[in-house]
Amino acid sequence: MATKLKPTGDTGRKEIDSVVIRFAGDSGDGMQLTGTQFTQSTALMGNDLATFPDFPAEIRAPAGTTYGVSAFQINFASFDIMTPGDQPDVLVAMNPAALKVHLRDLTLGGTVIVNTGAFSDRNLQKAGYAANPLEDGTLEPYRALLIDISKLTLAAVEGTGVNQKEALRAKNLWTLGLLCWMYDRDRQPTIEWLKTRFAKQPDIADANIAALNAGHAYGETAELPSEISTYIVPKADVAPGTYRAVTGTESAAWGLLVGAKKAGLKLFFGSYPITPASPLLHILSNLRQYGVVTFQAEDEISAVCSALGASYAGAIGITSSSGPGIALKTEAIGLAFIAELPLVIVNSQRGGPSTGLPTKTEQSDLYQAVFGRNADSPLPVVASCTPGDCFDTAIEAVRLAVKYMTPVMFLTDGYLANAAEPWLIPNVDDYAEFPVEFATKVEGFHPYLRDEKTLARSWAVPGTPGLEHRIGGIEKSYDTGNISYEPDNHHKMTKVRAQKVLNIADDIPLQTVSEGKETGKLAVVGWGSTFGAIEQAVRRCRTAGLEVSHIHIRHIWPLPRNLGDLLAGFDKVLVPEMNNGQLVTLLRAQYLVPAEGLNQISGLPFKVSDLEREIRARLED
Repeated sequence: MATKLKPTGDTGRKEIDSVVIRFAGDSGDGMQLTGTQFTQSTALMGNDLATFPDFPAEIRAPAGTTYGVSAFQINFASFDIMTPGDQPDVLVAMNPAALKVHLRDLTLGGTVIVNTGAFSDRNLQKAGYAANPLEDGTLEPYRALLIDISKLTLAAVEGTGVNQKEALRAKNLWTLGLLCWMYDRDRQPTIEWLKTRFAKQPDIADANIAALNAGHAYGETAELPSEISTYIVPKADVAPGTYRAVTGTESAAWGLLVGAKKAGLKLFFGSYPITPASPLLHILSNLRQYGVVTFQAEDEISAVCSALGASYAGAIGITSSSGPGIALKTEAIGLAFIAELPLVIVNSQRGGPSTGLPTKTEQSDLYQAVFGRNADSPLPVVASCTPGDCFDTAIEAVRLAVKYMTPVMFLTDGYLANAAEPWLIPNVDDYAEFPVEFATKVEGFHPYLRDEKTLARSWAVPGTPGLEHRIGGIEKSYDTGNISYEPDNHHKMTKVRAQKVLNIADDIPLQTVSEGKETGKLAVVGWGSTFGAIEQAVRRCRTAGLEVSHIHIRHIWPLPRNLGDLLAGFDKVLVPEMNNGQLVTLLRAQYLVPAEGLNQISGLPFKVSDLEREIRARLED
């Protein structure tokens, strides 16, 4: 448990600065919903927060087994936090399998809340327990609160008209009510959500609300063990403005929309469902009132080709997938590259290769993004670093695509896509416009006539009188766009397409240091979702007097112009990545720096404590 500050008057609650809670249960126990609703209530209370949903890949994993355990972790605090926490202070275990999988992560002396109603002999056997952990001393190092939540839920919803199966499904809401009482969270937002969600099934809404209130009442009236306390986490001191809790997928969707508006284009989104990218399709399909057109294709190839066709027709075409789907889209992405049409490809990375770990996070598609096409076909690659940053990165991806007439790879990952944080809703008027100017003049028109500065070709919408032209996947002559097999022309076109992408380095910000000085003993260089863990670890080390800095890269390709000189100012460079060393290889190749990789390929984000230990080890050498 986080540091106790003081009692809060006659309420008996203790004031703490932060706490990490993990909800865990069977994949049918509603842990993701429970965590999401607790997150919304926490955001409304004014705390800073970070979440980490973790769920099985199977649609319906074997009930009661460790394979089917679903979990949701939230770290909330009265100060600025950047990660969902290394270890939970509180574990809610809805069945034996959840306890089996997650108890080892609980802080010693932490609180474990157990649904004893699920600890039948059969469920214990499914979870791999030879003896009942509630009776054999397993929980002695912790503060245990053993409650038959199943039984109490059935009693709470009696009379609402639901059957026993539906009644038992409300046990997650009972648990949520108890946690709301323990941490002084408001239940009303959840009650309003339930009324809206089940407006056509009022008996279901009534049952869940009854369970929620019963869990809260249990906390108020039951005589809990003396070691179980109730807490208050004060509001965080944040910049004034309107906030909402957003996932990376939500902010990416809005960023893509704003990017399209800033370009003056219609947004067309062609996609095929794949974990963890599917929610982007769900969100954008609900934005039709803003002119968004969505198309769920029959496969990945159709999805990207439809988006490319939309770009040819004068919209901004966007598609999304994860690593396996990006592999299928590769030929069409190459077509977009040689046709020189704007296209944004959102890659929500997951564990691989092949099907790999569909619901686990990884950063293993950097090579695929930078190099993963046939022939010489470089793309601009950008990567977001937090859920909220997905908004700005999405706008940047659209800007680069339309300004330079090129496909752009926008990298997120499973952690960013599903995790949530408070987001200060920006004023979109503060973002610069980058309106597209389509070719309209017939005189002197050639489809591959280029802007002298950007090297981008002109963009003529089909149907514009006098501007009929041909594009496609066969090599084109330099200006006219006619098919050409001439050796010198192919050499020239290959060079100019590559140079066009390299020129983007003059149109992006110089690399800055996120934390620390611009020279020193050690630079920790990251990209993507490792930002929070690295930043927090570096801050801790700097507070301890260590000479270390944090550099985080958004523009993966081309890299910022000053990055090489910046890295040269440090004695050592450490590159933590959730892959087997992809960025570190790129940095070595580009700058010949003796960068060292720190690789984690577990499907889980880095822990701050692990990074802090590795930083200290490098500085002690």
